Amino acid sequence: MFRLFRYLKNYKKESVIGPLFKLIEACFELAVPVVMKRIIDIGIANEDMPYILRMGGIMVLLGFLGLACSLTAQFFAAKASVGFGTALRTDLLRHIDRFSYSEIDKIGSSTLVTRMTADINTAQSGVNILLRLLLRSPFIVVGAVIMSLTISVKITLIFLVAATCLAFVIYKIMSITIPRYKHIQKTLDRTNLLTGEALSGARVIRAFSRQQDEEKDFDKLTDELTDLQIKAGKINALMNPMTYVIVNLAIAVILKASAHQVNIGSITQGDVLALINYMNQILLALLAMAILVTNITKMQASAMRINDVFDIEPTVTDDGNTEVTADTSAPAVEFRGVSFSYHDSEEYALEDISFTANRGETIGIIGGTGSGKTSVINLIPRFYDASKGEILVDGIDVKNYPFRQLRHKIGIVPQRAVLFKGTVRDNMKWRDSSADDEEIINALKLAQAYDFVMEKPDKLDEMIHQAGKNLSGGQRQRLTIARAFVGHPEIVILDDSASALDLATDARLRKAIAEQTGDMTVFIVSQRISSIRNVDKIIVLDDGKIAGTGTHRELYQSCDIYREICLSQLSEKEVREIG
Repeated sequence: MFRLFRYLKNYKKESVIGPLFKLIEACFELAVPVVMKRIIDIGIANEDMPYILRMGGIMVLLGFLGLACSLTAQFFAAKASVGFGTALRTDLLRHIDRFSYSEIDKIGSSTLVTRMTADINTAQSGVNILLRLLLRSPFIVVGAVIMSLTISVKITLIFLVAATCLAFVIYKIMSITIPRYKHIQKTLDRTNLLTGEALSGARVIRAFSRQQDEEKDFDKLTDELTDLQIKAGKINALMNPMTYVIVNLAIAVILKASAHQVNIGSITQGDVLALINYMNQILLALLAMAILVTNITKMQASAMRINDVFDIEPTVTDDGNTEVTADTSAPAVEFRGVSFSYHDSEEYALEDISFTANRGETIGIIGGTGSGKTSVINLIPRFYDASKGEILVDGIDVKNYPFRQLRHKIGIVPQRAVLFKGTVRDNMKWRDSSADDEEIINALKLAQAYDFVMEKPDKLDEMIHQAGKNLSGGQRQRLTIARAFVGHPEIVILDDSASALDLATDARLRKAIAEQTGDMTVFIVSQRISSIRNVDKIIVLDDGKIAGTGTHRELYQSCDIYREICLSQLSEKEVREIG
């Protein structure tokens, strides 16, 4: 937890002023019983109304001064805690941005979202409460005891016994409830995960009529969460009545002991009232300390989860900002004996992959599910690093490129079409922010997206909803394809990016790519033979290994796996034309 306090370094002034004003407020609070004592012993005893009014005015003034100090302390504590949360959130996001796909796959995006939001909010709230109560509550307890000692040492012993009993009760309750709250937090995380899955997969759940099963799972988890919260709540609910019982008993004992002291003249009636007030101040301070400890415990748990993310070092690192000089005579992309495994798995997802792709060539990659097609193309922009072998772009190992230079060369269309909230123009400029409308329109025409965009009322200024929810699957895919071609990248990767397109649109897209890509090197990953049959070179993958390389006709004659795929997709006429 203390590792996170470095994010308060820019708020040292606020971190000092906040607690300081809380201490000043506590001093005013401790002074109130003294004023009340004087009103009773002097003002009321002597029936001195002017004195009573004067002392009453002082009490009101102390109240206003305490309020002003409290508001000032809250302002500075809030400023420091919000700044702390902002700095922590920014730094954590920067750290996560350095993660490769490997780290994100291992941790899980939903877990990272929870750490970025709920855990940081908990830590931020903890800092706020810490700055306000860490010094104030102990100061009130100690100050009230000292002030009581100035009135009566004997009666102060009752304070100490009562305070010890109060502290013991609070400690016992917290020692039981804090572990339960940790369990509640874990169960809440599971509930959030299940809720997220149910919402994101709502269509699939309905398609398979599994609503009742999901409801049962959700009910089971929420019942468990409810049961844990009720048990913790019942135990926690004992705190107030038990503490007030102890305080009331202590007050009764104080009154009993004070009666004799008043009779013999050792203390006054005002002293008795002051002692009772100090007793109540100690009670409230101890309860505040209980709240403080509870929040610190929650903050500590959240801090551990946040630090767990910080402790993960990216496996794919950017070695610097010095750009390298490309060898234009070398192949655009070359794999040399590349092997790759996920998450330190002993089994390779890819094994001994070697091929070259020259400038202006279009390369098709095909294979069955899990054959390693996406794994191959994810290694080119260094979303993952190869376990063995070398991957060269323009004759230079991709590990020697700065990320920005390498990825600026590449336009990528992932399997899942991802669009962001904003205009069509905003989304088209993600790869190249300097692109003008002419470049965007050319890319839209190539991707067969121009017509439907121009039919929109606002054309390039048409708003796209979050994740492109106001567009069809085919429209989203065409826009992501267009985005990849904006800025004329040297390498374009299309990862099964036409799966939602009808055959006619797919054919027009392939024709446009063949005619307009010029010296671009294009990789087309597809399950469809029709999407890659006319490319310059086809790579067939099977169980992470290259089963064949060549043209459509060459592979049909020499590669059994490719021939099986052809026979399963092509008509008898098309098969005869190959043969």
